[in-house]
Amino acid sequence: MNRVTVVGAGMAGCEAAWQLANRNIAVTLIEMKPHKYSPAHHSPDFAELVCSNSLKAQRLDSAAGLLKTEMEMLGSLLVPCAKTCSVPAGGALAVDRDAFSALVTEKIKNHPNITVCYEEVTDIPDGPVIIATGPLTSDALAEKIVALSGGALHFYDAAAPIVTAASVDMTCAFYASRYERGGEDDYLNCPMNKEEYEAFYAALITAEGGPTHEFDKPNVYEGCMPIEIMAKRGADTIRFGPMKPVGLRDPRTGHRPWAAVQLRREDAAGTLFNLVGFQTNLKFGEQKRVFGMIPALKNAEFVRYGVMHRNTFMDSPRLLTGGFALRSDPRIYFAGQMTGVEGYMESAASGILAAISCARALEGKPEYLPPADTMTGALCRHVSASPTADFQPMGANFGILPPLPEKIRDKKERYTALANRAVDSLRNAMPDTM
Repeated sequence: MNRVTVVGAGMAGCEAAWQLANRNIAVTLIEMKPHKYSPAHHSPDFAELVCSNSLKAQRLDSAAGLLKTEMEMLGSLLVPCAKTCSVPAGGALAVDRDAFSALVTEKIKNHPNITVCYEEVTDIPDGPVIIATGPLTSDALAEKIVALSGGALHFYDAAAPIVTAASVDMTCAFYASRYERGGEDDYLNCPMNKEEYEAFYAALITAEGGPTHEFDKPNVYEGCMPIEIMAKRGADTIRFGPMKPVGLRDPRTGHRPWAAVQLRREDAAGTLFNLVGFQTNLKFGEQKRVFGMIPALKNAEFVRYGVMHRNTFMDSPRLLTGGFALRSDPRIYFAGQMTGVEGYMESAASGILAAISCARALEGKPEYLPPADTMTGALCRHVSASPTADFQPMGANFGILPPLPEKIRDKKERYTALANRAVDSLRNAMPDTM
C-alpha cells in the first residue's frame, strides 16, 4: 500500500487525509497540537475554526453554496460534518465549532487507513507529502518552505469577539434575519440610532490598537479587515458594511435602524454569540469600552476578545501547478490558505484537489484539474495562473467563472445558470480515482 504524509490537521489537511485514505492509500497525518499551539489556536481537536464559525451561504445560486456542492460531489468530509453540527444562521451554514471539530477528529481518528502523529514538523518530510499547515505555519517549517519556494508573503488576519447570550441587553436587541432569509431568530440584532452610531464611530477610530509584533507595516487582507481599520476609510464605510441596517426593522420603532450590529450563534445551545464582521486588533480593554457603547452590549461579557495574527501565503502562480504540486519537486503538494485560496471551504477544497492529484500521481496518471467553469476548477486556475507582480488570495465568487454564452441580466437567474452549468460540468468530468 502506498503511503502519503499529510502535515497539518486543519480544514485542508483533514480533507486531504480523508480523500487519500478512501482511495486505499495509507496516510500519516502529523499535527503539532496539543504539544504546540499557534497564537490563534486553542483546541486540541482537528479542523479548528479560528475566526468566524460561518461557512457562508448554502444556496446553490451563491458562490459559496456552489463550492460546497462541488466539494460534496468530490467526496468531502467537512461539508457533511458541518451540516450535522449546524446552528441557525439565516441562509448561511454556520456550525457549533467545538462540536464540528470533535466530529471531524472522530472521523479522522477512526479511519483504518489514517495514522495520526502528534509532533511539530520542522522540515519537509521525505516521500509524497501534502503540506497543509495553514496560514500560521510554525516558524521552523515556514523557513524551510521559504527556502524551498524562494520566498513567501505575509499579511494579517483578525478574529471577532465572542460574548455570552445572557449578557446581551434584550431591551435593546431583536431577533431577525435580513430580508427575512432563514429563521426569524437566526441573528440577534443590536440597533443604533444616528447619535449612538456617531459616538461609537468616534470612539472606534481613536481607540488604541494592539501590537503587531514583528511586522511594522501590516498588510491586512480585505476579507478579514479589522473593523477599526475599515472605519477609518469614512464615517459610512462600516454602516454600509458589517453594520448595514438594510433588510431590518427595529420592532421598538417600526423603522430601519441607522446602523446595526448582528450577532450570530457560536454554539448549538445559543449561549454564545460572535459579533459578525467585527474582526479587530484593538486592545482588550478598548474592545470592552468601545463595543460596550453599542446599547445592547453595554453589559456584555466577553468570553473571547478579538485578536489579530499573521497569515502566510505563497506566490503560488510561480510555484504550484493546478493540482497544487510544487513545480520544482512534484512529490510535494501544498493545500489550504497558504496556497492563495481564501476562506474555510476554499482551503478545504484545495485539500480535496491536492489529494486527488497526489493519488493519481501514485498511479502514474496526470493531475486532476476540474473544468474551468466549475468553482473548484476556477480556484485551481487562480492558484496556478500566469505569475503576477501582486498575487493575492481569492475566495469563491462568480466573477472567476467563464461567462455564459448567453447574456442574462437578472443576477439571480445568471448565478443559477452558472451554478447549474458548473454542476453538470463536474458531473461529466469526475476523477476516475473516485
